[in-house]
Amino acid sequence: MQFRAPKKGKLAPAKYPDFPSLETRWGMVTGLFNERGRSAPLAQITFDDGRVTYLPAINGLYLGYKIEIGPEADPKLGNILPLENIPEGTSICNIERNFGDGGKLIRASGCSAILFSKTAKGSLIKFPSGKTIIIDSRCRATIGEIAGGGRIEKPFLKAGTKYHAMKAKVKVYPRVRGVAMISAYHPFGGGRHQHSIHKSKSASRIAPPGAKVGDIASRKTGRKRIIKRIKEVR
Repeated sequence: MQFRAPKKGKLAPAKYPDFPSLETRWGMVTGLFNERGRSAPLAQITFDDGRVTYLPAINGLYLGYKIEIGPEADPKLGNILPLENIPEGTSICNIERNFGDGGKLIRASGCSAILFSKTAKGSLIKFPSGKTIIIDSRCRATIGEIAGGGRIEKPFLKAGTKYHAMKAKVKVYPRVRGVAMISAYHPFGGGRHQHSIHKSKSASRIAPPGAKVGDIASRKTGRKRIIKRIKEVR
């Protein structure tokens, strides 16, 4: 299937504005919106110079909430600061991976990371998975956690609801197992029992795209013929 960019229902790119790094500006939440294909709501921020930007909403924001962005901002909920100006142990989200990229990490609903410590190489960030990574201390982050926590606790209940949710993210759904198909539609299909494909899964490196399924150019498959080798040695 050809990839299609999900443009329908999109508001605007959600990224930090490109203010000079030494300036501290303030803005106000003027709107909260749901964007198609996004797990967390978007907050519309109008800054003091009239510039409007969209950012992933933080848990606790409301219309009229005032936020600050810059190195001199207070480390309170919703404010955006460089990592070097955030106290250790603070919950942060929407973190820049590289300085000036507008925010790339920890943007899903209900997620937050912890600024674990600061080193000479950069700031040590601990992700919700437990993984740690060192990021340039000049990168910006938002204090707090992304709104929309508990979203995955509600079941879809209907296949149609799941279908439209996956369609908004341009993901293939439903995915049918090859062994569940008939042999006319998949090389693994046609068997009476779905746990067995009744043929080798090895595919040649030069096989056409439609036949390149299973173990691609595998060196070894199946049981080793130890007894045969012993006899050959004798």
